[in-house]
Formats: sequence, C-alpha cells, structure tokens
Amino acid sequence: MHNVRRYADVIAGLEGLLWLALGWSITFSIHQGSTEPTLAVIFLVATMVFFSWVHRPFRLLIRRYHVRKRRTDMWVHLLALPLLLAMFFYLLLDALFGGAWLPPKMLAVNILASAGWLTFVVTLLVKFVIHSVKSTNKT
Repeated sequence: MHNVRRYADVIAGLEGLLWLALGWSITFSIHQGSTEPTLAVIFLVATMVFFSWVHRPFRLLIRRYHVRKRRTDMWVHLLALPLLLAMFFYLLLDALFGGAWLPPKMLAVNILASAGWLTFVVTLLVKFVIHSVKSTNKT
C-alpha cells in the first residue's frame, strides 16, 4: 500500500511539473516571439503520454485509485486555484494602479501555478514523513 501511495505521489508531482513547464514555455515563447520552447515542451508531454499509453505496467499503475486521487489534488493546486486567484489579483491591481505596469495575465497564472505546485509537493512530502513515522512506531 505504501508503494502505491509513493508511486501515486511521484506520478502526480511529475505530471504537475510537465504541465507547469508547458505554461512557462508558452510565456517564454510569447516573450521571445518564437514557438520553439512551446514546441519542445509539447513534444516532451506527447512523449510521456505515448509512453504511458504504450507501456502496459505504467498504464495499469496510472489507473489505480490513488493515482487518480493524487492527480485530482494536483489539478486543484496547479490549475483551479491559480486561475481564479490570478484573475482576481490581476483585476484588483488593474483597477487600483492601472494596467501600464502589470505583467501579462499568463505570467501571473504561471507564478501562482508554480506556487500551487510547490505547495502540492511540500504537502506530499509532509504526508510521506507522517506515514513513515506512523509505520516505524507500529513496528
């Protein structure tokens, strides 16, 4: 059971990192005026999706309940909250100070998504430490 939980944590963390990389690559592409960073990350994500679809043990592992649960937690930290908070803070700062000095909205979303991903990873690490302490106390 502990290995399934650990695999679920690793898979969800890596998946969150890939989606975060895609968001940042879009921001870098817009800043540079080139699509190469975004294309590179899209190819990386496509390779991971293809590998998880073709490699049968990995596909069976991803179907397990704990992986789906961790991925849902990851999406909440990475997408839902940062999108709502970025929109709120962007509109608030735009109304207070004007839009001349504000960064683009995508940059605000990426910053908040990075903070959300770090919160998710730290939460997983704290849960791992708690479970390992409980398991050592039981033996």
